[in-house]
Amino acid sequence: MPKVALVVGASGIAGSALSSELMAQSWQVLGLARRPVVQPGVTPVSADLHDTAATAAALAAQRPDAVFFTTWSRQATEAENIRVNASMVRTVLDAVRPAASVRHVALVTGLKHYLGPFEAYGQGVLPHTPFREEQGRLDVDNFYYAQEDEVFSAADRDGFSWSIHRPHTIIGKAVGNAMNMGTTLAVYATLCRETGRPFRFPGSTAQWAGLTDMTSASQLASHLVWATTTPAAANQAFNVVNGDVFRWKWMWSRIAEWFEIAPSVFDGTVEPLQVQMAGDREIWRRIAEREDLVEPDLDRLASPWHTDADLGRPVEVITDMSKSRRMGFIDYQPTDDAFFDLFTQLRAERLIP
Repeated sequence: MPKVALVVGASGIAGSALSSELMAQSWQVLGLARRPVVQPGVTPVSADLHDTAATAAALAAQRPDAVFFTTWSRQATEAENIRVNASMVRTVLDAVRPAASVRHVALVTGLKHYLGPFEAYGQGVLPHTPFREEQGRLDVDNFYYAQEDEVFSAADRDGFSWSIHRPHTIIGKAVGNAMNMGTTLAVYATLCRETGRPFRFPGSTAQWAGLTDMTSASQLASHLVWATTTPAAANQAFNVVNGDVFRWKWMWSRIAEWFEIAPSVFDGTVEPLQVQMAGDREIWRRIAEREDLVEPDLDRLASPWHTDADLGRPVEVITDMSKSRRMGFIDYQPTDDAFFDLFTQLRAERLIP
């Protein structure tokens, strides 16, 4: 019988790519979201993870072999992030427990494991780069740690294996996603071309000139399935990135070239996208109407605040992936190709002109 996967957050950047990868490897996919989107081949499961009883009812008849957590809920404070996001993980694992079918649980977190949460991002004593999995938790409250602890506790109780996946910024498609650099930069470039504004790098000199890496959604999806089906990867935490490194002063020109605009000279001044794009909602609505785009709401496509957080970091952020390589995961994705593939998809689906 085909294996059954429950993808929590199936409509997001990571979840939608993971669902496609699972189906390509002959899994049956249950796509859990508060408002599931239509994805061919995915069985939608509608549940609000803030409602324990409703989630239990939605999952009562399901018998997943593996559960993949690819979502989180942003709250006003880190204390609330911890309470809400730990509860969401606990709610799902309690809901699937009666069926006793789960053999593996995979949790997607990220590099805030090493950098700290938004309230203390990049502050205090940070581990040396490149970040490695054996570098322990920071001495700060972090909802990633709370999510991990929920998985560890349930694994001890119910006997399944687990894996933790720590991507860098994810490149992929999802409308309405709060952490979406690729689409944000595509929209920003489109607005610059439309208005004649300079295509300015919004971040810090450290990011402009330093080495960095990123994670395509397809690379993350492959890594999640690999860890779930590789016995040696059981009960391990992994970094997952594309496998190349770059400097933004090179990548910025590559993105500008794709959109046929000239990159602005970077003079070291931080110019956040939240400021640059603050008055662009009506401009985008007019572009969408003229070009017959499917999403006229700028706020559902772009997340300037999150892109500013990534590109404004005052420290080098680069990731070591040797642990996965030693265990046999050798997939590779050039990051500029990941951006270009996304831009091509956005254009084909009429999300950008």
